[in-house]
Formats: sequence, C-alpha cells, structure tokens
Amino acid sequence: MANILVCDDERSICEMLDIALRREGHKVETVQSGQAAKNKIDGALYDVIITDIKMPNIDGVEVLRHAHSVSPDSAVILITAVDDYEAAVEAVKAGGASDYIRKSPGLVDEIKLAISRALQRLILSRQNFALRRDAATRNSLENIIGSSAAMEKLKQTVRTVASTASTVLIHGESGTGKELVARAVHVCSPRAAESFVSVNCGAFPETLLESELFGYVKGAFTGANQNKRGLFEVADGGTVFLDEISEMTMSMQVKLLRVLQERTVRPVGGTTEISIDVRVIAATNRDLDRAVAENLFREDLYYRLNVIPIRVPPLRERREDIPLLTNHFLKKYASAAGRSILRVSPESLDALCGYDWPGNVRQLENTIERAVALEMSDQLHVELPVERPKARAAAAGSSASVELSPGAALPDGFGMETYVANVERTLLQNALCQTSGVQTKAADVLGISYRSFRHLMKKYNL
Repeated sequence: MANILVCDDERSICEMLDIALRREGHKVETVQSGQAAKNKIDGALYDVIITDIKMPNIDGVEVLRHAHSVSPDSAVILITAVDDYEAAVEAVKAGGASDYIRKSPGLVDEIKLAISRALQRLILSRQNFALRRDAATRNSLENIIGSSAAMEKLKQTVRTVASTASTVLIHGESGTGKELVARAVHVCSPRAAESFVSVNCGAFPETLLESELFGYVKGAFTGANQNKRGLFEVADGGTVFLDEISEMTMSMQVKLLRVLQERTVRPVGGTTEISIDVRVIAATNRDLDRAVAENLFREDLYYRLNVIPIRVPPLRERREDIPLLTNHFLKKYASAAGRSILRVSPESLDALCGYDWPGNVRQLENTIERAVALEMSDQLHVELPVERPKARAAAAGSSASVELSPGAALPDGFGMETYVANVERTLLQNALCQTSGVQTKAADVLGISYRSFRHLMKKYNL
C-alpha cells in the first residue's frame, strides 16, 4: 500500500483514479490545482505523486519541481496529453519525473504499472539507506559466542520467538550484547530480507528523537527545508531496534505507545497518518519494573514492549564462555594488527576467568584489544582492568561479597541462603572455566559427583 496524491484539473480524472487506486489498497488524496498540490506536498509525505502537466496557473512541471525540492523521495508520475509529450520527455530527462503516461483509454492500467515500478525503486532506496546508516553486517546466532547452558537457552529463545511478530524487550547489563541478540531475532525471522534499523534513544534530545523516528515535513521547525522520512517508515516491513528505551522521555513514551497501538506514524508538522508494518525490539540495562513503580516509565508502554522478555546474562554468570570469547577476540585483533600471537598464557586465562567483568563482554573485548596491541611475543599476557574483581557484586549489595571470619558481625540485610547460593554458583562457574566447560572434569575439581554437579547446574540455571 502506498500514499498517493493525484492532481488534475479534470474532476473526472481525479475521481476515476481515486476509485481505481483505492481498489488496489492504496491511500489516495486528490486535488484539482497545482497550488493545492504544492500545499499538500508541504504538509504530508507521499510515496507517489501523479500530476497532469497542463493546468492553469501552476502546471504539472512546477508541481514536479516543488516535489523534487521538498520531498525528493517521492516518485512523480506525469500525465500528459498528446501536445504535452515533449514537455513530459524533458521532465523525465531532467531526472525529476520517474515516469510519464499519455492520456488514453488504457490510462488506469498504465498508471498501475507505473506505480508498481515506482514503489519497487522506493523500496530499494529505503533498503540502501538502512544499509548505509547501519554499516555493521547482519548478525546471526553464530555471532552470539558462547556454549554455556545460559547461552544455549538464550539462543533457543531467539529461535522460538523469531518466527512471531510480537514485540520483544531485551534486558541486560551494559556490554552484554543486547544488540547482537536483537539482530539475531531479526535475521532468524521472516523479515530477514528487510531492513534492520537501530537507534539509541539516549543519544538524541526529545525533539530530535521524534523527528528521527517519525520523520518531518518541510517547515515543521527551523532548518526543516524538505520532507524527511522517519526510521519507522524506512524500516517498513523490517525491524526497528530501540536501544536504551528507558532514556526516552515521558512525552515521547506517549507517542511511541500510540505508534505501537495504531501502527501508524505522523511526521512532525504533518497532518496525515502513515501506515507502517514494523517489528519493534527494545532493550534496556535498567530495571523497568522499578522505573514504573517510581513513575519514570509508563506502565502501559512497559506492557506493550514486554510481550516477549529476553534476558541476556552478564559475563560473570557464564564464566565458562570466557575462554571462547577470549580466543575469538585474540584472533580478531591479532589479525587486524598483523601480530602472530598464537595463544593466551595459562596464568592470564585463569585471571580472566576469575574476574567479575562489570563491563561484561564489551570490557573483555577492550581488554584483549589492549593486550594484543602491547604484546611482543607469540603468547598473550593480559593485565586485568583496575576495578577489583568483586566491585560489581559489592556495589550491588550482594552478600557473596561479604568476607566472613569467626566472631565478625554480620552486616544489615545479610541473607544466609543468598550468600550460600552465590558461593555455590561462583564455585560452579570457576570450575567450568578452569576445565574449559567440561562438566565431568569440573565435578572432579569440586570433589562432588557428576550427578550432584548436574543438580546444582540445573538449580542455578547454568
């Protein structure tokens, strides 16, 4: 379906095209003068503009020039009488018109074909725009590195939800790879051939975020010299990824809620609604339940977004994946730097597995990149970041960070069950890391039976 504007000073032509194109499922508006067409173009975004050339006062060529200036993404089809033929050819050669059609008994059928060609070009243009804007290649499940039970469960969740059209909300600490998961959902979905458009909601002031997402029309604000399509329209048929959704202001939350409910967007300064077909995936590193309770996030929007929740585990909860990630980043940065670094030293690998990684995978990657840049031998030696290994746990008030000794007073809020659970989880993760994920060997390291080990793995969802 396309948004189409028809301009012809003959009422019968307007009515005929209006009826025929609406039957095709298009949204159609008609006007009978060049000035009225220019006014419409200033206030709305049209996929296709159909205009007669020969009209009093303002002719179709002037409408074409105005559309090319204000709304360059719109395709313009000229309707010509026999004596307008040369003018039409010149307009097409000048690059402004996408097609021209002589008025004849077969006018409607020819216009339908011209619209089909114009929409194909428009779709390709939008896809190319999305690819240029998002230079990173599309990622699949193979790009989510990890063989731990937690990551296998995450991958299975992605496979399951990808086939649906439901909205997804991805939870996870900063640096865990939430965008990788969002891309995997898109690539595994039926929308994989369409655009994946990512936008960080915290990177724009409210007014700029609105125009970025919904587009704007000429004159909507200072500097709006032409119409611009928003990212929701650019991603039509594909996926929009809204990262850091918790940074969106309350007023923008209201506008996003309306988009999710109505599946239409209204450009800033515009007067018409544009239908969209996009899947929305949002992500946050904050506790939205708490934000809702503190009136910092709308409850109705939260429920609209949280149809399918996906949690990306922090790196400290899947330490057995650290050797895999380390080797991946070693190959990546050693190759880029032209270094022949074959392996990571055992001491460094033990240190990497024992570190809590408050910055998660992103921090690990930066650490390996720095180590590769400084390494002069064929074996990588890694210096851990400045933060203490238990800094994140202590900052979060985890009882596992409490160091107990006989006679020492227990801190306020101490919970024995939580303390023991965190100790057991940490021991399991460290043993798995030490044995490169081999569970039977990890059980031997801990001095417990494999059956007991499997029971604890299931208990702590590892």
